[in-house]
Amino acid sequence: MNVVITGASRGLGFAMAEKFAAHGHNLLLCSQNEILLYKAMESLTTKYPNITIKAKAFDLSDKKRVTEFGKWILSEVEGSGFTKTPGRSRGAMHNSIDVLINNAGQFLPGSVHNEAEGILEKMIEVNLYSAYHLTRLLLPVMMAQKSGHIFNICSIASFQAYPNGGSYSISKFALAGFSKNLREEMKPHGIKVTAVYPGAAYTDSWASSGIDKNRFMEANDIAEMIFAASQLSASACVEDIILRPQLGDI
Repeated sequence: MNVVITGASRGLGFAMAEKFAAHGHNLLLCSQNEILLYKAMESLTTKYPNITIKAKAFDLSDKKRVTEFGKWILSEVEGSGFTKTPGRSRGAMHNSIDVLINNAGQFLPGSVHNEAEGILEKMIEVNLYSAYHLTRLLLPVMMAQKSGHIFNICSIASFQAYPNGGSYSISKFALAGFSKNLREEMKPHGIKVTAVYPGAAYTDSWASSGIDKNRFMEANDIAEMIFAASQLSASACVEDIILRPQLGDI
């Protein structure tokens, strides 16, 4: 399979990339931070030399850059580096987009009544528009091949408001709505859509919190569930994945 993952340089995105790489699937990766992205690609390439891994840095909060990333993916899929056969042999690229994981996102704390001007716009651009515009660019290929699986990384904040969640929570509610609508639209085209609602997983963003890391889920927990959902038969779709720390939300 060819797997596209945004926000792939660290945290959940990197864990997902490693999970698919470990099972022999080719990767097309994106992240805003070029240095971290290429370090991630180097790490994965060294560990999994028998697959093809390509990466390019883009700021997906900018629609123009989303368009550039989408066109880059299409050129790579359709280019000479990909075989023109539908085979799934280990390490061989083929001209399809099998899995798209919309993981790019950002959290800026605040409350609706007092957060800084422009926070809502920023959260919507990063957490919703990036997934919306990239998905629209890649859907024609997936619809033509009559297959594919789209994962939108939402959040527990998508259906449960919490203090200091503000515009972040609003944007994640919107991403959940996007996922539900897309799921219905893509049913006739053989394309699966899964909304993923993870609670707190221990990543760099929580490292300085002072909270015991054992209180969190592991990033690999989310990656395991997404990979498992991607392996089901064409007649089955996991519509929603909800994961929380065993002791509840943080």
